[in-house]
Amino acid sequence: MSGKRSIFEEVSGDQKQEAVQPGMIDRGRGGARKAIRAWLMMLFALVVIMIAVGGLTRLTDSGLSITEWRPITGAIPPMSEADWQSEFDKYKEIDQWRIQNQWMELNDFKFIYWWEWGHRQLGRVIGLVWAIGFFGFLAARKIPTGWTGKLLIPGVLGGVQGAVGWWMVASGVTQGEGMTAVASYRLATHLGLAFVILGFLAWYILELGREERDLMQARRAKEAKLFSLSTGLMHFAFLQILIGALVAGIDAGRSYTDWPLIGGQLLPPDALMLEPMWRNFFESPGLVQFIHRCAGYLLLIFGVIVWRRGGTSAHPQTRFAFNAAFAALALQVVIGIVTVVYAAPWQIAIFHQFMAVVVWTLILRARFLTAYPIATSIRGA
Repeated sequence: MSGKRSIFEEVSGDQKQEAVQPGMIDRGRGGARKAIRAWLMMLFALVVIMIAVGGLTRLTDSGLSITEWRPITGAIPPMSEADWQSEFDKYKEIDQWRIQNQWMELNDFKFIYWWEWGHRQLGRVIGLVWAIGFFGFLAARKIPTGWTGKLLIPGVLGGVQGAVGWWMVASGVTQGEGMTAVASYRLATHLGLAFVILGFLAWYILELGREERDLMQARRAKEAKLFSLSTGLMHFAFLQILIGALVAGIDAGRSYTDWPLIGGQLLPPDALMLEPMWRNFFESPGLVQFIHRCAGYLLLIFGVIVWRRGGTSAHPQTRFAFNAAFAALALQVVIGIVTVVYAAPWQIAIFHQFMAVVVWTLILRARFLTAYPIATSIRGA
């Protein structure tokens, strides 16, 4: 017969109590954050390479060498001399060859063809890497909660970018219209969209670099004023990138090579020589270069204001991020001046374009840290 039971037996017995487990915010939301971040970093690197290859394709005047848009079959290059001759004959039908490149032989054509083919092929590779990663993580149910739509955005924009790329090339594949290059505003659209894709990738990489609970806590310490200023700087830098694409599209960087004057005076000569007048803002080399210069000066001034404001942040890593962004911006201004003075040789021109990627990324990082500051203890500070 069992003894008397204490009325406190259920409380004082040996029953196990569940331990309090940390990280409940991240439970069920984490997914394969590290693996997805690595995948996005790969895409980021590929897009940066794509921007550089696109710049070199433009600098070598190779963009119009492939006169058709074949998203699937275009992945296979000419395999025989007859195929090469067929592609060359198609190129001979457009204005660029008739006006500018009649001196070309088949081997010369092959050089520019391979540049454009490589550019398009890299675009296909990027699309394939995105598709394999996205649908792979989706099938494995490893995408964190709320991230499926986010990760879909780069893929959708990449598809749009392919269509924009052909829209750009089609503007130069003309017969009897006197076009020897793509339309500069279409080139600006193409490059601008590449930077938008790069921006989404960079932001997602930064988000996935920290746990969900860390971001939720950091959001409470958001520096709203500094976030607004850095957002303005981001938009201004993006505008300057678009203007730079207009400069590149008409080789305006080689039109005037003196600095700080332009054509020996404050305003470029014959800045408004085209009719109707609006065309000058896209097609007048002197005016487009002048606008790019002035926008650069204003961007630098605004950059100083944002940098000084960033220096007042209570968070050391945020202050460092603004220091890095401003240093890159100042260096970019110097490189821009050197590019003009030396008439934009391809080595300096492509470095100038690469530095635009660096400036863009560092501004985004500084902006991110104003939205999600990294707290530092008094001892650590």
